[in-house]
Amino acid sequence: MDFTLSEEQLMIQSAARDFAQNVLKEGVIERDRDMVHPTEFIAQMGDLGFMGLMTDEKYGGAGMDTLSYAIAIEELSKVDASTSVIMSAHNSLALWGIEKYGEEELKQKYLPKMTTGEMIGAFCLSEPEAGSDATSQQTSAIDKGDHYLINGTKNWITNGKKAGAYVVIAQTNPEIRHKGINAFVVDATADGVTTGVKEDKLGIRSSDTSSVMFQDVKVPKGNRLGPEGFGFKYAMQTLDGGRIGIAAQALGIACGAYELALDYSHQRRAFGKPINNHQAIAFKLADMAMEIEATRMLVYRAAWLKDQGREYAQAAAMAKLFASEVAMKATVEAVQVHGGYGYVKEYHVERLMRDAKITQIYEGTSEIQRLVISRNIIKGSTYIDMA
Repeated sequence: MDFTLSEEQLMIQSAARDFAQNVLKEGVIERDRDMVHPTEFIAQMGDLGFMGLMTDEKYGGAGMDTLSYAIAIEELSKVDASTSVIMSAHNSLALWGIEKYGEEELKQKYLPKMTTGEMIGAFCLSEPEAGSDATSQQTSAIDKGDHYLINGTKNWITNGKKAGAYVVIAQTNPEIRHKGINAFVVDATADGVTTGVKEDKLGIRSSDTSSVMFQDVKVPKGNRLGPEGFGFKYAMQTLDGGRIGIAAQALGIACGAYELALDYSHQRRAFGKPINNHQAIAFKLADMAMEIEATRMLVYRAAWLKDQGREYAQAAAMAKLFASEVAMKATVEAVQVHGGYGYVKEYHVERLMRDAKITQIYEGTSEIQRLVISRNIIKGSTYIDMA
């Protein structure tokens, strides 16, 4: 097997790393503390191609593959997971579906603005009473002949207050449950669209998370994504791809914490020598390095499967589950390596630990990932087949 990155992938990696280290890093602690959205950097990310990384060039995108996307998310997340989740939700949860299932007129209206970062996208699935159970949609989309009328509330929406376009999952025919669900593109400027307060979160604090409310919002028939009743299947496909992005984010958080811990372990001395000369610390670093490398293989393979047009849902679930747990473990250990300094904001690792927790929750909790994986292996799906 050839694990060598292509020239284009190496260019993306280098560009993302430079942007993260030389642009995003300055002020990241203050943005986290004050919940300041990194708005000033979105246009720069658009210029770098990050806001339309997997979108076709004819719509202004970079036309890159999923692996390039995962690599970019990883590099940004080493420094600023808030910015990386803005990019992740925008690309994999909003842009992907519009390009794949939208009518051409809809694509022409939204994609060129979204790929430059002029407009940010958001995905509206979760509700006050429908989190992991996505079949229990209460948001309604009533067919009025020439349009749909949408009513309901969506919770925990990344990019909620900053988005210009929402991909909204709503129930059109409750009698047939999930088969009556549809997906729509709703313009943020439409009458009846409002947002709640910005959530005061444990981590990823400078990213924008809020509720989005829809009251008698008229949506043209052409804004539906896919055929009638396709919405639930659409949402599940979207989450499969989104999990690769969050797995890459978790990988980046873990790697960022590890790099900080390794660097600190060279500088900090105890009992007359650098602390990484003590087995207690050296073994922590060894475990972190090993688990991060294993995570990278899972994440990159899931991205590669998607790029090959092969089944990747189970691989994405495995990558997301494992990466999120490694992110939590690595960040906790990085704080421990830093000792008392790890407990203060100046040293970054406490922020990375707070950021890591959400990767076990959004895009499907760890419990949901285990459900997806177990169902697949019980029915005979074989992820380990390398053919």
